Amino acid sequence: MPIVVLVSGEGTNLQAIIDAAGSDRLPVEIRAVISNRPGANGLRRAQQAGIPTQVIDHTHYLNREAFDTALQALIDQYRPALVVLAGFMRILTTALVTHYRGRLINIHPSLLPAFPGLNTHRRALEAGVKEHGASVHFVTNEVDGGPVIIQVRVPIQDGDDPHRLATRVLKREHDLYTMAIRWYAQGRLKLVDDVVCFDGRVLSKPIDFDQALEMGDNP
Repeated sequence: MPIVVLVSGEGTNLQAIIDAAGSDRLPVEIRAVISNRPGANGLRRAQQAGIPTQVIDHTHYLNREAFDTALQALIDQYRPALVVLAGFMRILTTALVTHYRGRLINIHPSLLPAFPGLNTHRRALEAGVKEHGASVHFVTNEVDGGPVIIQVRVPIQDGDDPHRLATRVLKREHDLYTMAIRWYAQGRLKLVDDVVCFDGRVLSKPIDFDQALEMGDNP
C-alpha cells in the first residue's frame, strides 16, 4: 500500500515504519517523506533509507490555507492510499482534512481524549493520573479529537518526570503505530461516518494494544 509520511522533527516513529516495512512486517511502500522544516532529522532518516524526501517550508507561505493547498498538491503527486502524520507539528485546515478523510492518521502521546495538544507528559504528571500512554486516531477537524483506533497504556512510576515518562511512552509508540498502519494496509481498518470499523464491526472503544498482542496481533 502506498503511503506518504509527514514529519517535523526527529522522526523516530518514521524510523519504526521504515524498519517494519524493510523487514516485511509492514506491507507498505513509503513513496515520500515530507517535512515543513528543512532541518528535520526525519528527512535524514528517509534519505538514508533511499526514500524520496520533500521540504515545504511553512514560513514561506502567507497563511495556513496557502501552505495546506501547496502541501496537498505535493502529497497528491505520490498518490498515497494513506497519509501518516509522524510528529508533524502543524494544525491542518478543514479543506486538507476533508480531502484525506478516512485516510489520514496521527499518533498522539496521551490516552485521548485526555490531554490533547502539547506538553502531554508534564500535564499528565501534574494531574496525578496513574497511567499515561499514546493513541492512534483518524484525523478530523478537531485537533487530536478524531476517532481513536488503538491505545497503549504506560503506568506512571514514582519519580517520573516529563522526560523520563516521555521516553517510556515513545518506546511503546513505535509498535503501536506500525500495528495500526498494518491493519489499514490489510483492509481491516476503516473510517465510516466518523466511526472506526475494525474487521467489519464498529468499535465501541479504542483497541488496547497489549490485548491485541495477547490475541496474536504482532506489530
